[in-house]
Amino acid sequence: MHNVTQIGEELFFLGGNDRRLALFESAYPVPRGVSYNSYLLKDEKTVLFDTVDHAVSELFFENLEFALGGRPLDYLVIHHMEPDHSASFQGVLERHPEVTVITDQKVGMMLKNYFPYSGKNIRLVREGDTLCTGKYTLAFVFAPMVHWPEVMMSYLSPCGVLFSADAFGTFGALGGSIFADELPFEHDFLDDARRYYFNIVGKYGVQVQSVLKKAAGLDIRTICPLHGPVWRRKEDIAWLVGKYDTWSRYVPEERGAVVFYSSVYGHTANAAEIVATALAGAGVPVKLYDVSVTHSSILLAEAFRYSHLVFATTTYNNGIFVSMEQFLGELGTHAMQGRTYALVENGSWSPQAGSLMEGKISAWKNMRKVGDTVTVLSSVKDDTAEALRNLARAVADDFGTSK
Repeated sequence: MHNVTQIGEELFFLGGNDRRLALFESAYPVPRGVSYNSYLLKDEKTVLFDTVDHAVSELFFENLEFALGGRPLDYLVIHHMEPDHSASFQGVLERHPEVTVITDQKVGMMLKNYFPYSGKNIRLVREGDTLCTGKYTLAFVFAPMVHWPEVMMSYLSPCGVLFSADAFGTFGALGGSIFADELPFEHDFLDDARRYYFNIVGKYGVQVQSVLKKAAGLDIRTICPLHGPVWRRKEDIAWLVGKYDTWSRYVPEERGAVVFYSSVYGHTANAAEIVATALAGAGVPVKLYDVSVTHSSILLAEAFRYSHLVFATTTYNNGIFVSMEQFLGELGTHAMQGRTYALVENGSWSPQAGSLMEGKISAWKNMRKVGDTVTVLSSVKDDTAEALRNLARAVADDFGTSK
């Protein structure tokens, strides 16, 4: 049965939720599921904005036919070709062979890669092109590498609606309301939005900044992303755009410390706990994560969230312990930069994880080390414990809260 939500006078939400999906893109845990959003404009011309993943396609097609109410579908705008948004494309063509596909040249090429599509009835648009639908006009805003090269957005005037593709999206299924102002977003969704951004889009901060500059010239009154809630209050939109500005400039969102550790028999974990306890005692907001049991997508988002990072790991096979090495690789791949860090290493006969970690971290932009690397020889002794507390004091001094 159809389940359509009206957003504006002629604008409707046709999307659905997948709460059974365990891994988004087969990579990121989504314990609260995910939404797949699609929208329909019913002006003098009808316009469908993107389709959905196969997981919710049955509901989507029921929603589409109900919302159309027997009218033909004039246009299908494709903003982004990832299958979670384009998988139902062929089904739309089969049901509405009259439709004209509106998209850019790169999407036009990708359509033929994914589907047996001849390219019939396609209109390729360029940056700044417009499409009049009757009372409304669509303007097309290109957003390459946010986060695929073909991505574009659409701006609907005079009502100020931005169809933002994957930008401003979040993990997490919607329940009941689709509007951010009717949800406890900061409490229930912000961590997922941050994790979504840094894992999906975060590598492309320069490109995000470019799109934000374009958006600054638009009177945006509603944002309709392809995942997550619809944004319709000016103050909420300003807050969300501010988050994206902070995230895409790679500056810390919050002042605080995160201690990341990997440990085989518990001794490095003990060292990390001592550092974290000393930091908390010095008045530094602190979090502690075992990188071997915490998913890397969570670790990544937390590392970008905070200003001070402590890495503690054991030496393993003359290298960095596997889970820590993987995590550091993820940080480097996602352009980690502009943070203050400290290091703890462990080893029974040839501790060298510290210098190896420093070799990786020093290659990142604008990283600043505080304190000397603390070496734990197998297990923490009195003198090592004092060195760990001194390291915490060095971080706290830099933080400005040392007691």
